[in-house]
Amino acid sequence: VQLQASGGGLVQAGDSLRLSCAASGRTVSNNAMGWFRQAPGKEREFVASISWNGGNIYYADSVKGRFTISRDNARNTVTLQMNSLKFDDTAVYYCAAALRSVAQSDGYRYWGRGTLVTVSS
Repeated sequence: VQLQASGGGLVQAGDSLRLSCAASGRTVSNNAMGWFRQAPGKEREFVASISWNGGNIYYADSVKGRFTISRDNARNTVTLQMNSLKFDDTAVYYCAAALRSVAQSDGYRYWGRGTLVTVSS
């Protein structure tokens, strides 16, 4: 499975941004999908995940109420809608596919290259 994240950019605090992750090589419709991020000088952290059918969704406390994860299995894509962005959201964002159909912050096998999100204060 190859994953490609896109949609990053430079925005101001309070703005919105929509990240997309396209999977290729095989379908990920049976895999949980997740978004992670890594800020400069910090470890990678979990942002959000969605189960194979969208029935289980998890968010990090820091993004609850502001970010929304969704998926389109027909298009083999996962999206992260980010609203009310803050300076602390600045990071490289990665999408990942888990081995299981439901996953929270661990169990991810396939990782894509990240997309940089920069939020100016």
